[in-house]
Amino acid sequence: MDNIIEHIDAWLIALAFAVAMLASWSIGWWRGRRMAPESGDDPGIKFIDAGVAILGLLLAFTFAMALGRHDQRRLTAVAESNAIGDFHTCASLLKEPFRSRLQDLIRDYARFQLDTPHERLSESDQRRATQRSLEMQAGMTDIVREAIAADTPIALALTNTLNNVSSTNAARLETYQEKLPWSIVLLLFLSSLIPSFLIGEKQGLSQKTHFSGSAAFIGLVALVIFVTLDLSQPRQGLIRVSQTPLETVIQSMTK
Repeated sequence: MDNIIEHIDAWLIALAFAVAMLASWSIGWWRGRRMAPESGDDPGIKFIDAGVAILGLLLAFTFAMALGRHDQRRLTAVAESNAIGDFHTCASLLKEPFRSRLQDLIRDYARFQLDTPHERLSESDQRRATQRSLEMQAGMTDIVREAIAADTPIALALTNTLNNVSSTNAARLETYQEKLPWSIVLLLFLSSLIPSFLIGEKQGLSQKTHFSGSAAFIGLVALVIFVTLDLSQPRQGLIRVSQTPLETVIQSMTK
């Protein structure tokens, strides 16, 4: 179910939410119009307030969770860029021929990571890209092993920066596997339908229809859901992680 939600565009899901909420409001309004008007205070208004409050809490919770995951993807991208830059700097302290060989491979690795849109790749393409990354990491490991065998004085620093490159790459790729659970999306769906129905019923019962206000409420809820789901779909969402840190590192390598 999580995979199904991930492959549906966020705007389609948000549109489905809006249509369902509008239909729920219409059904409530139709039912309210056929109910006898009540005199005095209506205790049912408390249920509307409670339903809207619960919906607001759920929207805030899921938006914060989606935004946190987006920030995590951004931070891992920065961490990987820094790790690649540190490794390149450390490699510049090696003697030839290790220095040129390792720096050339690091530059190729950085360009490969920049040119590979991990967030938009299918699972099969992602496996091939990951395999290529591992092969390049293995090549860098071989050069580091040769440099250490030649008694380089920066063996410890070289090993640590190499480990950082592989670990930060694995951490960044892992962030693209996180998904918004389908159970939360279903809970949002139900929590948006019930207040819409109660609001429509209350308006129909009072013989006062506030369509513009109801439409604005439905539109705002759908917009928040769209942004939340878009943040939770790193492989196809409109909101993407900037590759500027990696581009800056590559530019510094070519100077």
